[in-house]
Amino acid sequence: MSDAIYILGGAQTDFAQNWARQGQDIADMMGAVMHSALEDSQLDPATIECAHVGNFVAELFCRQGMLGGVLAQVVPEFHGLPISRHEAACASGSMAILAAMADIAAGHYRSACVLGVEYMRNVPGDTGAEYLGAAAWTGHEAEGVQYMWPHMFSELTGEYDRRYGIDYRHLGRIAEINYQNGSQNPNAQSRKWQFPEGAFSENDELNPVISGRVRRNDCGQITDGAAVVFLANQDYAREYAAKRGIDLASIPRIKGWGHTTARICYADKVAASANEALVFPHVRTAIDQAFNRAKLSLEQVDAIETHDCFAMTEYMAIDHFGITAPGESWKAVEEGVIEMGGQLPINPSGGLIGLGHPVGATGVRMLLDAYKQASGSAGNYQVGGAKNIATLNIGGSTTTTASFVVGV
Repeated sequence: MSDAIYILGGAQTDFAQNWARQGQDIADMMGAVMHSALEDSQLDPATIECAHVGNFVAELFCRQGMLGGVLAQVVPEFHGLPISRHEAACASGSMAILAAMADIAAGHYRSACVLGVEYMRNVPGDTGAEYLGAAAWTGHEAEGVQYMWPHMFSELTGEYDRRYGIDYRHLGRIAEINYQNGSQNPNAQSRKWQFPEGAFSENDELNPVISGRVRRNDCGQITDGAAVVFLANQDYAREYAAKRGIDLASIPRIKGWGHTTARICYADKVAASANEALVFPHVRTAIDQAFNRAKLSLEQVDAIETHDCFAMTEYMAIDHFGITAPGESWKAVEEGVIEMGGQLPINPSGGLIGLGHPVGATGVRMLLDAYKQASGSAGNYQVGGAKNIATLNIGGSTTTTASFVVGV
């Protein structure tokens, strides 16, 4: 990237918090995370020149639209600011990041606030599953299915089995690793959860089937949550560094990004790749775009924050990143490559399974965790010596894919 875009800090909410149960609404959540983010970054909100909000379905879960106005409501200094909202299901936060980057790269603004938010634990599980089904092709796929997304990613498991063969033990281990990582994250929804021996096996009592080949502990967590990052151009970042008495070179920046959009129908995506080595070539394209723009190879990356809405999604990400050959993701699991202390830790934060998945916030949360790793501020889940971190965020059945490389 010719024009560096720096990350000046941010914050996330505690993903274990149930805001509805506490009598608080989406505006309360947005206000709380903004307060924390401004405190963490020591930024004057009056110096932020634009803002972008990532959110999927606030209109359905809490009957609230106009989230740009809500942000201006909870941060008085943002009154009159240009604020936009972006939607791409689980990749909504990443779309907000890309829009903020474009604003800065175009020279329209020197600084930007990016907030991702989703409020989802105020409705029964069946209702929430129905709302989240809007990310599939309504009326055209998975009709009559009770749980849309477990069904869809069970289909992906079946596709891998047909093409390459698959063993559930590797999916169970992916989930187990992410819960282990989440136990070290003070913001993880599952940080206090305990699992009996056998909970990550095909034991129908300890790990019951949700849909097809997806079991309970394979699933990312429905979570209330919000996350914020502040982005800036080099001039603003240099002034910021000088005020704080730090070296500009120590501030993480976005080194590369990738973004692809595929047809919405899952079956059509799979059919299009029937003669390809990878199930989702467009996912690999987004990753390659990010690495090429960053001028880095996979061997130069120290950790990955990837989309694991289900264990199968991370299994797919492993071979699509090129960690293994297509269909051989199991090798990285068996060899401990993806574990903390392994060659390339995946989801040191706990990911969507261990940390939680507030849909519209996930892309922003991933970038925030990449920033924490690169700045050495991840605490108990810090990857030692991490300098470059990659992310992969998908919306729908890999309909929208975004990837970033963050580093110092």
